[in-house]
Amino acid sequence: MGKNFDGIDARMAEWLREQHVFFVATAPLAAEGHVNLSPKGLDSLAILGPRELAYLDLAGSGAETIAHLRENGRITLMFCAFEGPPKIVRFYGRGRAVEPQDAEFAALRAMFASPVTARSVVRIDVERIADSCGYGVPLMNFAAERTQLTEWAQRKGPEGVRAYQLQHNQKSLDGLPALRWPEQGAT
Repeated sequence: MGKNFDGIDARMAEWLREQHVFFVATAPLAAEGHVNLSPKGLDSLAILGPRELAYLDLAGSGAETIAHLRENGRITLMFCAFEGPPKIVRFYGRGRAVEPQDAEFAALRAMFASPVTARSVVRIDVERIADSCGYGVPLMNFAAERTQLTEWAQRKGPEGVRAYQLQHNQKSLDGLPALRWPEQGAT
């Protein structure tokens, strides 16, 4: 039977940090819009408080999450135990993309060691935390982080990554506005 939690305690924080991947889900308000579900890895999670999370939003082929957050703020993060005892934990809340031109970006960005240029840090105010059994989640062994994104970003350099984002991350699949920083670079 699933359980609800008041906040992220030390035990849950430790478990979250042990997970190598988590999933982010968002959706537009329009019924015909595309629901988005994205995996996140590369040690991109920060626990800001008992009901606050953030993750480093790296370059990607689309910007659905940013667009959906700009439109309605709804977001769910899901963590699954692929090693050890079965467990799933979901965080339901309201999020926003903090972009490089925003006052709090530098302080949030400094929480992450990734050398890859970030287009934003997604900050989540958690409204509900719930777990479930995870009995259907397969056991898998972690081999290593993939290096392709870091290598791609290093080849492109900060200006090349910025140019890519300006070309591919200005609107969602449904035409919603996404990134709003065309005049500034990212770090």
